[in-house]
Amino acid sequence: MWQKLTDSEVKERLAEMTLPFNRYGLDPYGVSREHLGFVFSLLAPLYRHYFRVQVHGIENIPAKGSGMVIGNHSGGIPVDASMVLASIFFEMNPPRLVHGMVEKFAQSWPVVSPMFFRMGQLPGLPQHAVRLLQDKRLLMVFPEGVRGIGKLYQQRYQTVRFGTGFMRIALQTGAPIIPFAFIGGEEAYPTLWHLKPLAKLLGAPYVPVPKHIVPVPLPIRCSIHYGEPMYFEGDGNEADDVIEDFVAQVRQRVDQLIEEGRVSRRERLRREQAGRVAE
Repeated sequence: MWQKLTDSEVKERLAEMTLPFNRYGLDPYGVSREHLGFVFSLLAPLYRHYFRVQVHGIENIPAKGSGMVIGNHSGGIPVDASMVLASIFFEMNPPRLVHGMVEKFAQSWPVVSPMFFRMGQLPGLPQHAVRLLQDKRLLMVFPEGVRGIGKLYQQRYQTVRFGTGFMRIALQTGAPIIPFAFIGGEEAYPTLWHLKPLAKLLGAPYVPVPKHIVPVPLPIRCSIHYGEPMYFEGDGNEADDVIEDFVAQVRQRVDQLIEEGRVSRRERLRREQAGRVAE
């Protein structure tokens, strides 16, 4: 019964999306309505019941038009990306699809790579990002790249260097930047070390080994904090120092959202603990 309700909700929300599906259920980028339905039906229980994601500031995501959703990578595996994808689908009215840029190493994985493509998660090439934004789509970017998910637990919530390519693309296309912080991923998958021989075999930069050994994230409550859109003036051909200053502003705002989210999380945990003691 529960699964039927989930499937029904996903079907209704897919019908509300404004993607230009053709009679075969495909949009111009090859995004498949059938695949979206399958994946969102799988993500729903993870989003609502396993990670129990709380979303703040969803109104900051533009209801239409282009936008770059920029945030921190949190945890040893990209739980954050799937939960951001789910939040924009389940919390926005009407729902939107956010496209992600897939790292090169994942594009050679069987089964996973074709599924990414049918979900609108495309290879991380600048021309793909530009075209998506020019077509008024939403784009999700983690400027830390794989360096972000490679952080060990003792480095949790410390952002590492942001790449600058996203800023030049935002300026070139005139897309606003919506900063966000993902909180909880570091506790759900606390990476203690990297299994380098296996990573080499898989062609991946890291195989993170969590504190609990089993390579499955813990059911830790997570939250996403979306900030107000940031606008920058330029055409993407600015000098490096100008671009780096703009990027520093975005990183600073993401860091602020991370701190706000962590404070909120600590207060919530304190209230819950006090409630249990009172009982």
